[in-house]
Amino acid sequence: MEDNTKLIETLFERATEYTKTSYELAKLKALDKTSDAVSSLVPHFVSHVLFVSFMLFLSLGVSLWLGEILGKIYFGFFVVAAFYCIVFIVFYFFMRKWLKKIAGNYIIKQVLK
Repeated sequence: MEDNTKLIETLFERATEYTKTSYELAKLKALDKTSDAVSSLVPHFVSHVLFVSFMLFLSLGVSLWLGEILGKIYFGFFVVAAFYCIVFIVFYFFMRKWLKKIAGNYIIKQVLK
């Protein structure tokens, strides 16, 4: 009987160790996937910030240039603002779902890699 008790205790200890090891492995795998996904997003974020800066200064330059052509500086800003409004409307109604699908697929691909 004592042999069975010792055998059960050993079995219980091994099961406990296996559970702890499996939990640690799952945590490490989740950390690996998360760090991989985030690290792949950082270069995209930096490139987007640079692109937005470029577009800001380009928009300012075009606004000032159009303002000189139209006679009043603020007319140039109105024209550029109207252009961005039209682009926003087209994007919102026609391309939003497409871009959401692409972004979702990219994130899923990075997590499942």
